[in-house]
Amino acid sequence: MSAATEIDTLIPDLDKSKRRSAPLAYLLGFIFALFIAILIFCYAVTRRANPVFLDSQGKPASAGSDHSHH
Repeated sequence: MSAATEIDTLIPDLDKSKRRSAPLAYLLGFIFALFIAILIFCYAVTRRANPVFLDSQGKPASAGSDHSHH
């Protein structure tokens, strides 16, 4: 067998593997994009959150209080 014949027999296998891996690449790309979108959504939601800190009695604590509750 010559080198050209060996290469010709390998080329169809490469085409099949490319066709088989293309849907997997699109699926992984979609999952990656979805993950990034979820991270951006969570970041946006946490930026808009307005937490209220409660004191030991369950009442909202003022932001300027000098009391330290450690």
